Amino acid sequence: MNMTTKLLSGAAFAFCLSLATGPVAAQDCPRGDLDERFCDADGDLLADTPTDESELIDPDTLIFAYTPVEDPAVYKEAWADFLTHLEAETGKKVTFFPVQNNAAQIEAMRSGRLHIAGFNTGSNPLAVNCAGFNPFTIMAAEDGSFGYEMEILTYPGSGIEKVEDISGKQLAFTSPTSNSGFKAPSAILKSDFDLLPERDFEPVYSGKHDNSILGVANKDYPAASIANSVLARMIERDVVKEEQLVSIYKSQTFPTTGYGVVYNLKPELKEKIRNAFFNFEWDGTSLKEEFEKNGEGQFLEMTYQEYWEVIRKIDAANGVSYACE
Repeated sequence: MNMTTKLLSGAAFAFCLSLATGPVAAQDCPRGDLDERFCDADGDLLADTPTDESELIDPDTLIFAYTPVEDPAVYKEAWADFLTHLEAETGKKVTFFPVQNNAAQIEAMRSGRLHIAGFNTGSNPLAVNCAGFNPFTIMAAEDGSFGYEMEILTYPGSGIEKVEDISGKQLAFTSPTSNSGFKAPSAILKSDFDLLPERDFEPVYSGKHDNSILGVANKDYPAASIANSVLARMIERDVVKEEQLVSIYKSQTFPTTGYGVVYNLKPELKEKIRNAFFNFEWDGTSLKEEFEKNGEGQFLEMTYQEYWEVIRKIDAANGVSYACE
């Protein structure tokens, strides 16, 4: 299966598919925006677990992938202790799968090569609708607070002091599936500042948040839209210095990476994986060492229907439809 992107309504991109139609199909299998392979009988916007046991999978090796926002090697080590815990809880071998971009991660789950994942904020709706992703948790601080903000960065002396100054210049996005790297800034620039790509500024794509941040710090890009959770970790690791960057815009708080499983795992295996997230002891682990840089120290239970409502609204404002080939 090849994931494709198509320009919809100005700058917005979406993965496109011709969904099954017709009163019989809709009556037999309600699915909303889900791909035609899935059903959503309970109305929670997620693909239901198949009722036909022959459609359920129980792999000997579980494949886990973390959203490709930064160097995969860093995060393979960061997740090591959690994956050891996951092996103990499930009795399965667990392998970390480094992915290079959001589309590849979605395609891996859709094709059955990925079982457990953390998808970034903007990719969650695509993963849910196209790949049968069932998210159920996000990282949060010990007090229950969570999330991150989209910021637009420039560098000192760039000539950009406010958002309007981006007009006539170049702005780096990350990828069309990223919330803070594309979707949110596109909607905000259009609605609040009447700024459109191509017409008012030149859009470029860096591929990942760390590329955008480094690009601004090194003066390769005059400005970029990024997730400040990634920025915080990069500053903490001394990859960039605060004085190299200037923030000219900060958004409302968005939900962070959503973690979950593919829809067709056996229910008892799904439950073991779910329990592994919620009974994981963070203290002294490689996971806490990395993510406490953002103040995160627990997995918080959540629902896609509630927590991702703001992201679906942003997509709607951008003219994005969810679908796959």
